[in-house]
Amino acid sequence: REAERLAYGVPTEIAVLAGGKNMTGQLRQLQNGVQIVVGTPGRIHDHLQRGTLRTGSVWCVVLDEADRMLDIGFRPQIERILRKCPKDRQTLLLSATLPPTVRRLAESYMYQPLVVDCSTTAMAVDTIEQRYFTVDVDRKVELLVKLLQREQPEQAIVFCRTRRGTDKLQRRLAHDFPNTGCMHGDMAQRERDRVLQQLRDRKLKILVATDVVGRGIDISTISHIVNFDVPQDCDDYVHRVGRTGRMGRDGIAFTFVVPGEGDILTAIEQRINRELIRDNIEGYETTSGVSVRNVNEAVEFAPPTEAELADAPRRLNPMNRPVSRRRR
Repeated sequence: REAERLAYGVPTEIAVLAGGKNMTGQLRQLQNGVQIVVGTPGRIHDHLQRGTLRTGSVWCVVLDEADRMLDIGFRPQIERILRKCPKDRQTLLLSATLPPTVRRLAESYMYQPLVVDCSTTAMAVDTIEQRYFTVDVDRKVELLVKLLQREQPEQAIVFCRTRRGTDKLQRRLAHDFPNTGCMHGDMAQRERDRVLQQLRDRKLKILVATDVVGRGIDISTISHIVNFDVPQDCDDYVHRVGRTGRMGRDGIAFTFVVPGEGDILTAIEQRINRELIRDNIEGYETTSGVSVRNVNEAVEFAPPTEAELADAPRRLNPMNRPVSRRRR
């Protein structure tokens, strides 16, 4: 859709090659001739092996969400696709993060790559209120039900860490909230497209998902985000929360923190340069003794030692300054 919009007014044939889609229709598109191919690494690689996609005239290759594609195991297919393309092509590698795996890919298949960093250390959207709950693991589902009943979201995305956990939570929520769907990487592309369309059409009120929808989804009616499982990567938190507060609307995000995850929460706060507000629903506070200082409490500091005073210039550098709260 985006490629069609960008090519509006220019005679351009675009083929979509994605797994889970009908192969016959894709073959017909390719046989008729196309100028742009948009697809997933697995299906594009399939067509290359079949000989139904020829890349000899390709002048530009774009790898979008490169870090995520490498994370889920597409590196072999990506490398084979790049080797099939002309060496004098232009290559654009778009990535939310720049881990060593992405750097190695760039060094191997790009000529004198130029890094353009458009990232920011703070949340880009100031209209998103961000809160957290401390809760015991065995009470997370109960707390989620109470939270959704309290908030009455226009539409919400609940993020889970695993595919199995996503299916299980969706079935549990469906008892109280009939218009609940789920999405994860084990689903066929056709099924994922169907669920997303239901979300856009507002036929779904709650979507339970893994990080497969943590990026790139732009639906302005998403009013609430719930991190049922704390993301292990701080950038994943930013992408999850960024699904709300779209088009200038207000949004709110909640994160469930279980005992032992305080350090992850602190790392997230350091990443976004902002402290999350502690929320509470009576009867659901953790009983496991998680040490979390309320942001409204006064904190008394002991006088600095000589060693701390000597190290003050480094510690006063804003790039080295940690979030003041400490958790176990």
